[in-house]
Amino acid sequence: MGETIHNRIAMLRAERGISRRQLADAVGVHYQTVGYLERGEYSPSLYLALRIAEYFEVPVEVIFSTTPFPRIGQDGKSA
Repeated sequence: MGETIHNRIAMLRAERGISRRQLADAVGVHYQTVGYLERGEYSPSLYLALRIAEYFEVPVEVIFSTTPFPRIGQDGKSA
């Protein structure tokens, strides 16, 4: 099981001013689980991934991917 699920949870939390504990309480997991998810140490179940997407009101693929997300500022556009 060396499959890695990449995510944008930390970015979304930061954008919205949400703590790990607030997110955890909203989706029904321990706050440490959110940290494990953000660091890629734990892959969410489909149910948990969908709950997180519902919480942030975005499609699940906005948050989770099987390939790394491009780093901010590396889209080839100049500022």
